[in-house]
Amino acid sequence: MMEVALLGTGGMMPLPNRFLTSLMTRVDGRLLLIDCGEATQVTLKLLGWGFKNIDHICFTHFHADHISGLPGMLLSIGNSERKEPVTLIGPQGLSQVFAGLRVIAPYLPFEVNIIEIPYGGSGEEGEEMLVNEEGLYLNTLSLNHRIPCLGYSLNLKRKGAFDVERARKLNIPIKNWNYLQKGQTVVVDGVTYTPDMVLGNERKGIKVSYITDTRPIPEMAEFAKDSDIFICEGLYGHDDFLPKAAERRHMIFSEAASVAAQANVKKLWLTHYSPAMPDPQNYIQYARAIFPNSFTCRDRTTEVISFEHSPQ
Repeated sequence: MMEVALLGTGGMMPLPNRFLTSLMTRVDGRLLLIDCGEATQVTLKLLGWGFKNIDHICFTHFHADHISGLPGMLLSIGNSERKEPVTLIGPQGLSQVFAGLRVIAPYLPFEVNIIEIPYGGSGEEGEEMLVNEEGLYLNTLSLNHRIPCLGYSLNLKRKGAFDVERARKLNIPIKNWNYLQKGQTVVVDGVTYTPDMVLGNERKGIKVSYITDTRPIPEMAEFAKDSDIFICEGLYGHDDFLPKAAERRHMIFSEAASVAAQANVKKLWLTHYSPAMPDPQNYIQYARAIFPNSFTCRDRTTEVISFEHSPQ
């Protein structure tokens, strides 16, 4: 399963009751954060998931409301007594931005690794990378903002079901079954057994997509296709604000809903609201008229996504 928590839902600046947009996911106890505006560690503290197991922090782009909270977050992770490395992922230039922010957080008890994603222009998709040994993969999409910006897709893949009868017929000792279930090859008395010998076809996994700070692009629907939850910005709710959103390279509710409908997602979570829109729920009809399963989220909206039952 995957746990998903939208830590904050605000864009541009935090409000007294609205933190800046960021997403936390948890798989098998390991945490991955996307975006980290100022005071993100405060809303995470309110959520209660802790800091020590944050392995990855990803960034869509380098505007302050998406990255300025990084020094405080790293210090909070350090205060949790973490010693293992933390990996930062983001567009090209992340190393330079991190070096500047690190000036106010120079001493950390763990190593920081940096992965920069090439940005070739709107619509370019990155290479899939494994970020969790439980089978969580990350992919990126180059978006259309005023500066290089990435969308993220998280895919928790699910191996085929373990065929007990097949394992018994092959005389594989029970103590080795767990390794094969995890995709590892085992050797018993000189005989090699591979996972494909006892696993069925790969089953449907879990997918969560996160897109913010962009105009719609044709590749977006395919990127978010079949997501269990599609988290997308809606800077403004009313359609009358489309020209203003377009000028700032952002999206409105109805545009996010159109992408959700094209992508055949299960659920749309709207986020990244303008400070000028204190009550986004008042405009939900603009999204639901296009995609009925649309929701205006509040800070720390959380959901547990379980694997669908499938015998193979």
